[in-house]
Amino acid sequence: MAFASPHQTYIPLPSDSGGQHPDHAALLSLVPIYIVTHASQLPKDFLVPSPVRQLVIGFDCEGVDLCRHGNLCIMQLAFPDAIYLVDAIQGGEKLMRACKPALESSYITKVIHDCKRDSEALYFQFGIKLHNVVDSQIAYSLIEEQQGRRRSPDDYISFVGLLADPRYCGISYLEKKEVRVLLKQDPKFWTYRPLSELMVRAAADDVRFLPYIYYKMMEELNEHSLWKLAVRGALYCRCFCVNDNEYADWPSLPNMPENLMVDGKAPEEEILSVLEIPQGKMGCVIGRKGASILSIKQCCKAEILIGGAKGPPDMVFIIGPVKEVRKAEAILRGRI
Repeated sequence: MAFASPHQTYIPLPSDSGGQHPDHAALLSLVPIYIVTHASQLPKDFLVPSPVRQLVIGFDCEGVDLCRHGNLCIMQLAFPDAIYLVDAIQGGEKLMRACKPALESSYITKVIHDCKRDSEALYFQFGIKLHNVVDSQIAYSLIEEQQGRRRSPDDYISFVGLLADPRYCGISYLEKKEVRVLLKQDPKFWTYRPLSELMVRAAADDVRFLPYIYYKMMEELNEHSLWKLAVRGALYCRCFCVNDNEYADWPSLPNMPENLMVDGKAPEEEILSVLEIPQGKMGCVIGRKGASILSIKQCCKAEILIGGAKGPPDMVFIIGPVKEVRKAEAILRGRI
């Protein structure tokens, strides 16, 4: 698998690897960036997941209007000793099929920031059911909740905002803004080959910090939050992957740990509900400038998601504790 790479970047070492100064500043390790067009270029431990060699990797995807319809172009994998940019255009379906066991494996933890559209693209374009993710966006909100801070509806931490938080990386990600400008000017930015230096750097930057952030977040999350993180990650992965079998082909949700039982009572189960909206009625759900859907989110302790322009166009997705999900369903039905 060893092959030369002209590209390199720095990754912060996780705190449990001995890679931290006494003043808590992370050490940086210089690693190669490999552009992968064939499965043989990927680590064997990734291609053949094993319970004795479990991995934690940074994970992300890039593409054109990434969703079930928009093309997935690159899949980024951040390991402790290298970053791999899996070229879905050059390697095609054969390469992506080789990655399927790893992406569906419970032995490989995929750390990602906002998994919903990435999972949707993988499912509809390659038949991959993304599994065992740690979504740093969900983890951030759970840590805030643990510390008594409540966010307002739709106030999700961006990846740029997460990197800027001094508890994790405390860095400014200016290049992300540059890439966003380029994407607006040319939505096909990620389709061009060979990959430019900017494309390689931008793709690597989206994953190289994620394993470090993962270990920092794991130090802060309590047992209850860790269970919620696992369940919500699984529900977010399947969220936009709605089909006719009601997710029957997806892995089962994580079991609740016995130590979360208090006096014989367990925390309320969290579920995903998909509500179909009659044609022409979505405007009633959303309301003028989003006022209607915002008011529903404010009175329910559940996540309410709409497919929007990327779709699915006539469905509302509700994630949260059973009672709160049923409450949101009732209010939404009353609006249509």
